[in-house]
Amino acid sequence: MPPKRKNDEAGEPTARERKKLKMADARTIQVQDTSTTNGSTPTNNQGNAVASSSAGPSKTVVQFDSMQGLPASIDVERFTEARAYEIDAMQKAIKTASGSSTHRAWQTLPRHLRRRAASHDVRRVPLRLRDKARAEMDANKRRLLGRPKRGKAKQITRTEAFLKRQRDKSWLETHIWHAKRARMQNMWGYRLAVTPTEKAFRPSHRASMHGSILHDASYYATIELKGPQPLLQATLEQCCDPQFSGMKRYMTGGRAFETHAYKHASYPLALLGPITIIWQPLSPEGNSSKTDEPLAQPVKEKGKGKGKGKGKEKQTDDNASPESSNGPRVIWVRCHPAVSEDVFESLRISASYVLEQSKNKDPKVHAEIELADLRGCINAFEIMGPKSSQVIKGALSPVGNNDRQQVKKFWDSLTDLQTSASLPRGMVIGLKVLDPRLKFPPKNAKPHYPDAAQSYNQSSPDFIFHGALTAQSEIWDEETRGSLKKPKFKKKDIDDRRSKNLVPGTPLNPLRQDDRIPILLIQRSVEPYSPTSSTTSKSDNTQGIHGWTLLFPAGWAMAFLSSLLYTGTRFAGQRERMKQFFEAGVSAFPKDYPGVAAYDDVANERAEQDKARWERTPPAKKPNYGKLGTRSPWLADWGVVLGLEKPTASSGEGEEELVTTQRENPPDPDAMQTDGESSRIQPWLLRGSRVPTMLSNAFITPAQFLGEINKLREKNHMAPLDASYSADDLMRSALVMVRMKMVRRGAPTDMAHIYTMLDPEARDWIKAFEKPSPKGGSSELEGHELGEIKPPQEHIIGYVTTGDASLARGEGFAIGAIPVVQYFVLRKQALRLSRSSALVKVRDRDGTTCRVAYLELLEA
Repeated sequence: MPPKRKNDEAGEPTARERKKLKMADARTIQVQDTSTTNGSTPTNNQGNAVASSSAGPSKTVVQFDSMQGLPASIDVERFTEARAYEIDAMQKAIKTASGSSTHRAWQTLPRHLRRRAASHDVRRVPLRLRDKARAEMDANKRRLLGRPKRGKAKQITRTEAFLKRQRDKSWLETHIWHAKRARMQNMWGYRLAVTPTEKAFRPSHRASMHGSILHDASYYATIELKGPQPLLQATLEQCCDPQFSGMKRYMTGGRAFETHAYKHASYPLALLGPITIIWQPLSPEGNSSKTDEPLAQPVKEKGKGKGKGKGKEKQTDDNASPESSNGPRVIWVRCHPAVSEDVFESLRISASYVLEQSKNKDPKVHAEIELADLRGCINAFEIMGPKSSQVIKGALSPVGNNDRQQVKKFWDSLTDLQTSASLPRGMVIGLKVLDPRLKFPPKNAKPHYPDAAQSYNQSSPDFIFHGALTAQSEIWDEETRGSLKKPKFKKKDIDDRRSKNLVPGTPLNPLRQDDRIPILLIQRSVEPYSPTSSTTSKSDNTQGIHGWTLLFPAGWAMAFLSSLLYTGTRFAGQRERMKQFFEAGVSAFPKDYPGVAAYDDVANERAEQDKARWERTPPAKKPNYGKLGTRSPWLADWGVVLGLEKPTASSGEGEEELVTTQRENPPDPDAMQTDGESSRIQPWLLRGSRVPTMLSNAFITPAQFLGEINKLREKNHMAPLDASYSADDLMRSALVMVRMKMVRRGAPTDMAHIYTMLDPEARDWIKAFEKPSPKGGSSELEGHELGEIKPPQEHIIGYVTTGDASLARGEGFAIGAIPVVQYFVLRKQALRLSRSSALVKVRDRDGTTCRVAYLELLEA
């Protein structure tokens, strides 16, 4: 009869027998050898049995029928020492017996050391548990369950396997590290971390407000422009927001500025998204870099730029005017990956237009503007929070041969810098640091907090010494970035050098062969703008989130990440980054930019997910949007809100669609022409720093509105808008961003509806929440009754793009958009009601109760 199991032939024990042997071995108590005990300690006193006993087992025979043979007294200390081996063996047996039956080697580890794949690799457990883990693994079973090994000709390397998985998306350098600790998702052509797997919602907010939090923003695109300075300036004027003033102040390279990009000569229409522009600082010799020489102007103009550059070197503030420098310059334009292709195309068209105008003006002068896409060449970390300066100071070490005294002064002052909000906005500092792995493990710089009496005598760390000299960095050089594409020493080599230190934990001394990495530190602030209403400014306790943007060459992301996060800094995903904008009261791109193509892509993807989730839910567990009166539950119908489109008859959810049997009327040609004209007018978003000034007059006419826009276009040497855009249509199709603060209760969610109120209803609401009511009084009841009134769909004036309970404010807060025309209507209503701010009603798309909120303009 053949054996029932495979192992019976080989004589191997079965699983049951192995388990019995394992349990028996675990319950065996070790006993000390008696031979060593007898020979180690001779017995001098035969009457004292305790004195003759050692750490081995006792030979004293106790007679239970008499008291003979027992000592008269026992020394507890000596008796315990004699039985130390037996006591220790008993404790080990108890621990082993309980652990062997219920816990495996990996289950005894703390939770932060456990990994999904740890059960397949013995080397992932500490040394003290490797023998036990190796014994728990069945080699035969592992060989059978594993995939068959390929032949040597068909085997692919680890790098090839990773590249094969990046066919339809790209990985960041920190992808593997984030994939083990965060939920990943395909976004904008990258595989990005959405949110940490651990509970990190409130800890991430606390870290951004009181500690430090890091976000890998290497997916942001960097576009490089090279060419003569006047032509580069003219190129930016053709595709950037003309409301931004003071560009000459930033052309020295000492500060970076943020603005919005548009399609070529299309302002205020065709908004693309926010961008950050950084000018390469002028070198002391007056030229940008050695790589720009092929693009230089003729020799005479080059000499002029050189001479004036020397005079500007002595000035270290932003008052140095580079407008007379006509030499070659370099610009970096950083933008979101969702609009990187559109921004690049807009810059290319604008550069072609400027070159054509320059050629028509002076055909003898030859000029070029070179555009390059630097994606994959520059890495970026966003380190936010008040402790971000101490984290950078503790993790990085600048090269010692730096002769710039102002940079040394800045680096020494980072220790006592409580927040980067005290620095000039967008300040750029160029440094060259050592390999951060040499200093591992890093230690945060500890700030010194002087007494209140001494604080008046010490100078405040206001860094007004930024300029072109402090922003110098070799990261602008393409050859330098190429040489640092791969570190010279691997982590294994660094660890071998560290193991030879006599004192563990001491930093390594840098060698001549070690890499020196050029970096750029850019001050970054996500801060709210001053509210337009005095009433809300007193009650709105929002504060900005400040930190740094760290730019460094590609190939060094993991080296910097491990050192920066070892200091206690948390890491942030896309959700945590969006919450920083929300808590600061600032619109986040692309979620809070309606009317932009990137917003439409995100909104459509979210609508598909919400609708699929709604369809999977049973009818008794999901809202009936048809009966709730929700006109558009999945997508915000901005065309209907602006009056450019007609609303649909019904949303279709929860109601039967009836088919009419009547013959339809023939189409009206006049109506068709009207629909065609309205379809040509698309919703557009009005953004910029001068938007509050433009909309300060609630009685502005469409002609005056068009005149203000043409003035801004003329500022950037753009022609007035085409005559096909009438003033009425331009003003009627404009959207403006607003923010809402709930009066008492409520926390609106995304896609919540914003309703306008008639004057009598607004007065009733004012009486309800202004009346001092005791606990459980009539005021709460009146507000509840008013909120239960179902508003008509014609009163919808906008939608909430981001809404939630704000942790910084301790109440509900929302960011949304409404038409410019409706904003003027709300302003006029506030004047009639003698209110300093407008009142609106907000209702969730799946809710039945309306809440009242203050509405104010979100300054951009």
